[in-house]
Amino acid sequence: MSTQRETSDDDKLPAAASDAAREPRQERQGGAARRGRKDEGSVWGTVRLVLEALLIAFVIRTFFYQPYNIPSSSMVPTLLVGDYLFVGKLSYGYGPYSFNFSFSPFGYELFSFGPLPFKGRIFADEPERGDIIVFKLPRDPKVDYIKRVIGLPGDRIQVIDGVVHINGQPVKRQRIEDRVVQDGPYAGMRVPQYRETLPNGRSYVVQEMLENGPADNTGVYVVPEGHYFVMGDNRDNSTDSRDQYMVGYIPYENLMGEAKIIFFSHNEKASLLMPWTWFGGIRFWRIGTLLGS
Repeated sequence: MSTQRETSDDDKLPAAASDAAREPRQERQGGAARRGRKDEGSVWGTVRLVLEALLIAFVIRTFFYQPYNIPSSSMVPTLLVGDYLFVGKLSYGYGPYSFNFSFSPFGYELFSFGPLPFKGRIFADEPERGDIIVFKLPRDPKVDYIKRVIGLPGDRIQVIDGVVHINGQPVKRQRIEDRVVQDGPYAGMRVPQYRETLPNGRSYVVQEMLENGPADNTGVYVVPEGHYFVMGDNRDNSTDSRDQYMVGYIPYENLMGEAKIIFFSHNEKASLLMPWTWFGGIRFWRIGTLLGS
């Protein structure tokens, strides 16, 4: 006697019902596959967007504008410690130091590139008196300096009683309202200011911390061909071309570019890399200040 149960017609699913039972599972599997592909596309799209942004930033920084921050007070009152600015690299064309790169995490240099092995400049243009320039320090090209151009090639520069003379003629100098230091160890201090106007009409403000500073009276400097004479706007606290050993005349090839605009500024209590310190520390009134000609 057979114990095998015969399958009745009622136990058998119709073909259409069987297909219908498989379709949701296939749709779920297909949907999961599509979502997987969509997620992969979304991740790749994000990565591509980041890479494109980095490439654009690299091109802009390399060929057009390079950011710098101000670590010292030698250009006060025009530039303050904590100012961040863009330097136009095309202002004077590209020179040997225009494409310098270094990677120095935690103060240790792991990689550096440049200067390029050529003399002169490509797409060259000459600085003008009054330009604020960034340059490589002649005695140590790893160091960047920022100063104002005062003397051009062939000029005779002398400082007499704090007044700059160019080719025997005193630069126009007018006493203006004292500057009140806003922050730092000298907050509240009043500092004498003067407005200087160069022979080409460029005008700017300088400050004198001392009545008779050590560099307020100098000999005559004759600027060599292919070089420039630079000074800081903080006349009694600036190491510049008046110190022929430390700085001296600036070769044309050492120019990095012209300071153009302040894009961020903070006092000593804040930092660009620490947003939680921005409250009360950002100098909003300095952001957007134009510097270039």
